[in-house]
Amino acid sequence: MVNIALFGTSADPPTAAHQVIINWLSDHYDYVAVWASDNPFKSHQTPLEHRSQMLRLLIEGIEPPRRNVTLHQALSSPRTLETLEKAREHWGDQVSFSLVIGADLISQMPRWYQIDQLLKQVELLVVPRPGYEIDEVGLEELRKLGAKVAIADLKAPAVSSTAYRENGDTQAVTPPVEDYIHREQLYTCQDAAPRR
Repeated sequence: MVNIALFGTSADPPTAAHQVIINWLSDHYDYVAVWASDNPFKSHQTPLEHRSQMLRLLIEGIEPPRRNVTLHQALSSPRTLETLEKAREHWGDQVSFSLVIGADLISQMPRWYQIDQLLKQVELLVVPRPGYEIDEVGLEELRKLGAKVAIADLKAPAVSSTAYRENGDTQAVTPPVEDYIHREQLYTCQDAAPRR
């Protein structure tokens, strides 16, 4: 059976940590589907089209290139269950899906649209995130809803989209993404000169 990692992100902008996660997923799954999404539980500064383009640049910047990673923007939906339905239409039923989430989303997940239906159809892969403990109580609540949970053995860099937006932390983004941000003038921190 083909194992597919489903990795949607509402990152604004996607960071070097997301690139590390995608790279790790490509080593552990047959195929990795990535897309930019809108999270109905938070507001986004940058339109989805820009976040999708930055994610494409992030994927293209992985060295060596990974043939099993693709931007699948058509999967994007504010409701993850709808994303899964689109994935099933695309790949069929003879595949196994793992939904990849950051540790910071564990407490939010029980409020997701038809979460019990979603958790019956995917394995949940939780990626540890610097600054967020793995919420064992939250994980137990998800297990009671039917979740099969795995924790990724991965240490992503301690960078964040927020640090880039608020402080212009150039370590947070890759050079192609930073160039895109400056070209499109997406964030107030873009007034600073890009690194070279």
